[in-house]
Amino acid sequence: MSFTLFPDTRLALALESLAGLSVGDALGAQHFVLPVDVADPPPPPWPWTDDTEEACCLVAVLAEGDFDRDAFAELLGRHHDPGRGYGAGAVLMLREIRDGLPWPIAAAAAFDGQGSAGNGAAMRAAPLGAWHADSLAHAAVQGARAAEVTHAHPEGVAGGVAVAVAAAVATAGRLDGQRPALLRAVAAHTPDGPVRDGLRAAMRLTDPLAAAAELGTGARARARDTVPFAVWVADRFLDDYPAAIAACVRAGGDVDTTCAIAGGVVAAYTGAGGIPPGWLAAREPLPAWLPTATGE
Repeated sequence: MSFTLFPDTRLALALESLAGLSVGDALGAQHFVLPVDVADPPPPPWPWTDDTEEACCLVAVLAEGDFDRDAFAELLGRHHDPGRGYGAGAVLMLREIRDGLPWPIAAAAAFDGQGSAGNGAAMRAAPLGAWHADSLAHAAVQGARAAEVTHAHPEGVAGGVAVAVAAAVATAGRLDGQRPALLRAVAAHTPDGPVRDGLRAAMRLTDPLAAAAELGTGARARARDTVPFAVWVADRFLDDYPAAIAACVRAGGDVDTTCAIAGGVVAAYTGAGGIPPGWLAAREPLPAWLPTATGE
């Protein structure tokens, strides 16, 4: 990597990834209303879900140095809207955090003390990786720190790490002017376990439907059956945002989340210019409390 990132550049890169994440999330969520044809997308507006709400909380606290987990937890507790599609366990945890329970205790108590192995840390992680595009190792460390606020299970943390690294790799490729070997780099920086195993298996797959069948599409809402497929889609369609979203929609499953993950990573490579303008206009505006939302 032969570039230097200043704070304003980091923020711009994170916001472009957030744009891709939120559009993918909002369009993917429409698929649960009526089947989506990306060649003829549904009429606006497209409301976004908890994927985007959590990603906005993450972007709002990005800064130089270590990820501010206390500030992130406070925003999640304050702004979470159960009507955005949060799971029951997430709602309970975030209410506890809002009411003053320290986030390490709330996260550790989830799922009878096992911690969450779900895909929630992964769905919001792409902008964090775009911010840290100058160091994949740092992106991995900060991805873990951000994930641990709500996910105490190693699998849930690994999902957040993998997506953060994927977006960092994609952004670095954009800045270097070279298309990266995304899957290989992500697997190299993801902790051992089922998420990494899925990423390694994905390297030999070439067909979207075959990839969905083998890797999973988030039907279980776990990191292991969501992240490998979504990162495979991003790798396969890294320079084609509409094609990446279309692949996630066709595969089915947890469509808003796979579209959010793939969309956030692909937009980190293409920039917001890779997102169809009509899609960006159809997406519900980002929340007014996000300080950077007015700059879109």
